[in-house]
Amino acid sequence: MDNLTFTNSILLVEGLKVTPQSSYPIFILLLLVYVFAMGCNIGLIILISTEKKLRHPMHFLFCNLPVNDILGTTVMLPPLLRDILREASERYMTYVECVIQAYFVHTFAAASHYVLMIMAFDRYVAICNPLQYSAIMTNNMVVKLSVSAWGLSIFFVSIMLGLTIRLSRCRSKIENPFCDNASLFKLSCENVVINNVFGIICTVTIFIISLGFVFITYTKIAIVCITSKNKSLNSKAIKTCSTHIAVYIIMFVSCAIMVLLHRFPEYSESRKLAGIMFHIVPPGLNPIVYGLQTKEIRQKFVKRWYRNKVNLK
Repeated sequence: MDNLTFTNSILLVEGLKVTPQSSYPIFILLLLVYVFAMGCNIGLIILISTEKKLRHPMHFLFCNLPVNDILGTTVMLPPLLRDILREASERYMTYVECVIQAYFVHTFAAASHYVLMIMAFDRYVAICNPLQYSAIMTNNMVVKLSVSAWGLSIFFVSIMLGLTIRLSRCRSKIENPFCDNASLFKLSCENVVINNVFGIICTVTIFIISLGFVFITYTKIAIVCITSKNKSLNSKAIKTCSTHIAVYIIMFVSCAIMVLLHRFPEYSESRKLAGIMFHIVPPGLNPIVYGLQTKEIRQKFVKRWYRNKVNLK
């Protein structure tokens, strides 16, 4: 079976180790999370794109986040839901499908860091340089920041996976609930030192730049808030920044655990859990934390909600 699987470029995905009794409850729970995350993120994009008063650089910059969250949840959760209801021996995927999934999984991971960085920059300008905000955060600047975030993500992921797909394969089992770069190069019996080193360098570089930028940005925001005399505005800013940091920490920790535990096979179940959390928790929290905490978006959402309820009556 293994030789036949390899010859036909069909891979067996290990998936989650769940009992038959728990498969349906887990399926329903993940499905509800997926529907909630997709509904919130799609709703925010529709709200921002259809409301004229929300067509500002800040809100268009924010749209990068729900777009990325939709990408991250869609590329991982539907195949995972399908595999949960399958027998472990029937969870097959073609090699091409696996590479495509891995490409978008890593693009989502990299873009998560870059998008939160440009959003932190937006908050920094708005709070620390409010008088210059409109001059700095122009439509042209929003486009440049967005293109940079997605361009860097696509560039590094393309090189990383390009180094992996050049390898020959002698195995056919993906030891993960979904495909990623490490799972792919583990299929090879060739020397994968280059893949390991490049992957680690890219990951560590993104982590250091992301963590350093967010830490410095929010530290400066905190200093301005503490030293300013406008207590009401400052408490709102600190509350907003603290929730942003909380979501960032959840994203950062789950992503770091997922990457690091690939090097320790004995912790495979913990790695799987961290990987799934990374794809469902931030996409579910981001619309609430970043969207509904923005006054203009919250007001428009509430107004449209009540309008729909009145129309239904």
